[in-house]
Amino acid sequence: MGDQHSHPPAPDIAILSDSIQVHASSISAEQTSAEQSLLEPYARFRQDPLNALQELGLHLAGREWRSYDRVIGQRIFYPGFSEEMTAMVMQQKKLRDRIADLAQKRVEVEIHEGSLGAKGLDGEEQEHRTRRLARRREIEEQLRGVAEKWTDQMICKMDSNWFIRSAYYIATQLLTRAYHQGIHVNSDEVLHLRSVAEEAAKKKQSIIFLPCHRSHVDYVSLQLICYRLGLALPTVVAGENLNFPVIGPFLQHAGAMWIRRSFGDDQLYATLVQAYMDTLLQNGFNIECFVEGGRSRTGKLLQPKFGILSYFLESILSGSIEDAIICPVSTQYDKVIEVDSYVRELLGQPKPKEDLVSFLSASNVLSLKLGRVDVRFKEPWSLRGFMDQQRSRLHKQSASLQTMYDDALRRKLLTTLGYKVLKDINDVSVVMPTALVGTVLLTLRGRGIGKSELVRRVNWLRERVRAQDGRVAHFVGLETEAVVEKALEVLGPKLVGSVPDLPEPTYYAEDRFQLSFYRNMTIHLFISQALVCAAVYTKVKRGGHEQGQRVPYAELEDYVHFLSQLFRAEFIYPTEALSETLSSTIAGLEKDEVLQRSQESSGRIEVSYVELHPKERSDGRENFDFYCFMIWPFIEASWLGTISIFMLTPPRDYHDFEAWLDFKAFQDRAQLLGKTLYHQGDLSYFEAVNKEALKNAISRAEEEGIIVVKRSRDPKVPPRVRLDLEWLPPRDEAGKLVPDGRLWELCERISQSRKKGKNRRDGATVKTRVLALAHSVGASLFDCAVWDAEGTGSKSKRRRGIQTRAQL
Repeated sequence: MGDQHSHPPAPDIAILSDSIQVHASSISAEQTSAEQSLLEPYARFRQDPLNALQELGLHLAGREWRSYDRVIGQRIFYPGFSEEMTAMVMQQKKLRDRIADLAQKRVEVEIHEGSLGAKGLDGEEQEHRTRRLARRREIEEQLRGVAEKWTDQMICKMDSNWFIRSAYYIATQLLTRAYHQGIHVNSDEVLHLRSVAEEAAKKKQSIIFLPCHRSHVDYVSLQLICYRLGLALPTVVAGENLNFPVIGPFLQHAGAMWIRRSFGDDQLYATLVQAYMDTLLQNGFNIECFVEGGRSRTGKLLQPKFGILSYFLESILSGSIEDAIICPVSTQYDKVIEVDSYVRELLGQPKPKEDLVSFLSASNVLSLKLGRVDVRFKEPWSLRGFMDQQRSRLHKQSASLQTMYDDALRRKLLTTLGYKVLKDINDVSVVMPTALVGTVLLTLRGRGIGKSELVRRVNWLRERVRAQDGRVAHFVGLETEAVVEKALEVLGPKLVGSVPDLPEPTYYAEDRFQLSFYRNMTIHLFISQALVCAAVYTKVKRGGHEQGQRVPYAELEDYVHFLSQLFRAEFIYPTEALSETLSSTIAGLEKDEVLQRSQESSGRIEVSYVELHPKERSDGRENFDFYCFMIWPFIEASWLGTISIFMLTPPRDYHDFEAWLDFKAFQDRAQLLGKTLYHQGDLSYFEAVNKEALKNAISRAEEEGIIVVKRSRDPKVPPRVRLDLEWLPPRDEAGKLVPDGRLWELCERISQSRKKGKNRRDGATVKTRVLALAHSVGASLFDCAVWDAEGTGSKSKRRRGIQTRAQL
């Protein structure tokens, strides 16, 4: 995105029943027109029932745009659509070939078992061949029946135009009760998307919408936008966990296709999914899927999942299609409906099973005022063009173009695609007022903040967002103070508390855990600054003379690299090299008078330093601290994850150092350890105990070889874990863990940039106590340990094994 200070951004538009209204683009624009939204006509049933009934009648009759019979794209929603789609899928050559291959393999198994006669019997060979051919045809017919049944269960069933008109009206009624300020889109982006869709329709090419995923409202909002703009609705790839009675069939007829969460080794099902994707892409049907896989429970983008993306690439690599259009989409909310349940899941409660009861209970929040939804579209681009560009780049690195099709290079291509999509989503993401307010509240040193100061810091943060080429939600005719008031109203007293009877309204973070969800919606814009400031903080936290708080540039670069590797599963980084990003980030912080560079000569050697800017010192470090506050919770979570690994250290009298422990039990114990450390004052942030952050920290430990995780293909066999012997911490003669060794060194290096404050205690006695607590919490893990790597041994068997080895 270009510099927003050089030219004004395109305005928002609110799509009404029969017209499109343009909104001003600035958060403080001086406009007199009232704010309107996409869904406003449907929010007045109680106030104006006659008008609402008239609108319903227009939908049922299919008047004007509501008829949805002149869409841009391929023809959908007509009788017989499902039957035609099933027939096209079943005719795919790769599916027919797979069925034939599986049938032949089964026949060979039965021949080996002797049920179809032995090979090489001259007199009976012809009879055996006939039996085998008949058996193969029988198996093929059975597999075709299974495939056809699965196809019917899987495919989107766009059979009724009347149904989709009614579904649009119902979905609009529901959504308007939750998001009373409506769904907002950008005029330039929508107009460009329409022109791209028209060109794609002529070429019979599909548009693949790839949105971020924070809520079930994501796909509803995109479907409503496509319907109102006259674009062909995409087929939405959805997990079959949502296919429960009543709601499942409704969604399937409105645009959802069902797919298993895991395919396992089911070759027929995997081929069937590829055949369906090929069918959709060959015929130019639009598709929507979520590159993150599941919904983000933390507010920031998750790392990409490559399952469905691999099917799109395969369609081009196999020659099934010539091209498809990729359209990354960002959907942002003032408030996400599911955040309450996300917090419960992150704190260790099991995820509830999707069913009608839970769906209807969630609808209780539909009467609340949750603000607005902002949907932004990145400029669409050609998947073929992307692949050709990557092929050219990878060809320069390989001896032969044929190696482009090697598995390793395919994985590189797929990985690059996934991260490009996530970067595109971040590039067009809009920062909502609730995210601005939540971020300010969570980056304060004080207990609370006055309203005037809150408005000032929101203004500062808004300018920082724009300076990073970010986008801020557009509000018509409202000063920042009014926008802050709207945000506080949407967040509500359960998230943001206020202190009564003071000279000025004063606010504080009531629920820091929930507010962190909204802060995380902004962190991608400031991750580079946060890492640099955290590296400088390793010296600043020591206090003392100003010269002692400087960081040599080489040391700073090394620590920033360490942190960036530590959080590689947490954040989407800039695509430039670290040295380039570091240099430009420091230059920006110098321009903002947060940091400064200095040089000092020592003989013939000239050393470059980075330190706090004098103005930042005089201002009380508020901007420097802001960047540190952004990253500190993640540093805490990483430190906790590393401390948790000490729990995998076998007790002193436990001679089997290669015992396998239950992986899930270890993760649960890590979370319990974190809660204990927080309440005892050794952990500054309660959000550091959330499952996602701990999972990322533990995954990094696995990648680094600190722990070894053994997973079975059998879903009934749980994963197991053990500590790698090279990282085994020492114990003293009393059996207590000693703060020494590689694992402790890693903890200490992470701890260099941890927040120092009154809520945390440091010192040798605390180190001893934290390790003692890790030993105590993790001790029970070894009660159920297994000795053999396959997990079939028992505790008694393990002891017998130890005794036998001792005798040997």
